[in-house]
Amino acid sequence: MGKVEDNKKKKQNTLLKTAFDLFTSKGIQKTSISDIVNQAGVAKGTFYLYFTDKYDIRDKLVAHKSSELFRHAYQKLLTSDLTAFEDRVIFLVDHIIDELSNNKILLDFISKNLSWRIFKRSLISSATEKDNLDFTEFYQEKILGAEHAAFHNPEVMLFLIFELVGSTCKSALLYEDPITMEELKPHLYRLIRNIMENYRKDKEPESLSKTQKKQ
Repeated sequence: MGKVEDNKKKKQNTLLKTAFDLFTSKGIQKTSISDIVNQAGVAKGTFYLYFTDKYDIRDKLVAHKSSELFRHAYQKLLTSDLTAFEDRVIFLVDHIIDELSNNKILLDFISKNLSWRIFKRSLISSATEKDNLDFTEFYQEKILGAEHAAFHNPEVMLFLIFELVGSTCKSALLYEDPITMEELKPHLYRLIRNIMENYRKDKEPESLSKTQKKQ
C-alpha cells in the first residue's frame, strides 16, 4: 500500500472509530456528521469521500464490527478438531455470544442496527478486502464447505439461524431476561440444530418437499 492509500485508510479508520464512539455515547439520532468530522479532525468533504451519510457509516461500522466477531470465531474454529457441520456452527455461535457478553457496548450497538443485508456484507468483509466477492460462494466455502450440497436453500437456513440468535440473545445478555445466557444456551443450540436438521435434503420435512425440490 502506497503512502497516499495508507493516509486514506487512516482517515477512513479515524472516521469509523470516531463515529462508533459518538454513536455509542450520544446515540445515532443525536450525532451529526459535523460532530463526527470535528472530533475526528478532518474536513467534512473528507467524510463524503468514504460515506454518503451517517447511516451509511453506521452500516459500514456494523458490518466491520460484525466481521471482526465472525473472523475471530472462524480463526478459533480452525484450531478445533470439530468435523461435524452442526458442531462447527454451534462453535461459531457460542464464540460470538461469549465475545458479545464481554462487550455490552458493542452488543447494544450491533443488536440495534444489524440486519441480514448488513450481516451478509460483514461475512464478505471478513473474507476479503474486495467489494465484489460473491456472498453465496463465501458462505458455501467457509461456512458450509463440503456440506453446502446437503441442504435445501442454505441461505434461508442461515438467515433463520441468524435471526434466532439475534432476537434471543440481547435480552439474555443485557438483562438476563427471561433467564441468563448460560441457562439459555442449551435451548438456543437445540433449536439451531433442529433448524439445520429440517433443511437437510436427506431428512426434509414433508412441508418443504414440494417447494424445495423444484429449486
